[in-house]
Amino acid sequence: MELTWYGHSTWSVEVADTRLLIDPFFDNPKTSLSPTDVERPDFVLLTHGHADHIANVGAFPDATVVATPELASYIEAEHGNETVGMNLGGTVAAGEAFVTMHRADHTNGINTGYEIGSAGMPAGFVISDAEPTRKSDDETTAFYHAGDTGLMTEMRDVIAPFLEPDAAAIPIGDHFTMGPEQAAVAVDWLDVEDAFPMHYDTFPPIEQDAEAFAREVKAVGSDADVHVLDGDETFEL
Repeated sequence: MELTWYGHSTWSVEVADTRLLIDPFFDNPKTSLSPTDVERPDFVLLTHGHADHIANVGAFPDATVVATPELASYIEAEHGNETVGMNLGGTVAAGEAFVTMHRADHTNGINTGYEIGSAGMPAGFVISDAEPTRKSDDETTAFYHAGDTGLMTEMRDVIAPFLEPDAAAIPIGDHFTMGPEQAAVAVDWLDVEDAFPMHYDTFPPIEQDAEAFAREVKAVGSDADVHVLDGDETFEL
């Protein structure tokens, strides 16, 4: 599984020959790329409807969009993409990947003006190269994109023991999501081997020292390796 961070919450995940793009928003200071510069995704996954997560969906008209039914319907009407509307707790096959949607603690108006109302529950995704089952499988690789969220016990009680992510991308920006301290607790609860900070340094309210997050992860006793990626950097999981 290959992960590429394009800044903010925008990630590309490659599972075999399937490319998934999460929360496309390229108007951020961590990336030097525009949407037309990246390889075309097969699927676009949307955690929620805020503009800094759906801004560039229209640049990928051939991708199938996976989101809550409310948000999927909005994107289909707005941009014409084929969509898969799913909901919390569900798993869908996306090419050679399996995508499980889990709740995130956040709000979910569509676009930052909140003018259209709710797009359903905000979400995070666990992307795996095998279908999740209750039989633990060391050969399966799984990546958790937490979306925009605060700290929640479901990370410890549901996501870690049942979905078993190997790595997690966690928001650390504070103000709109967790800050570094609570994000470090999330890493510990998730019991992942690799952790990546995201959703920081995009706007003044969420400017953060990502190395402080790495120190907080060690301070809570987690053995996770924290990788502070540069924008457009790729990591092989």
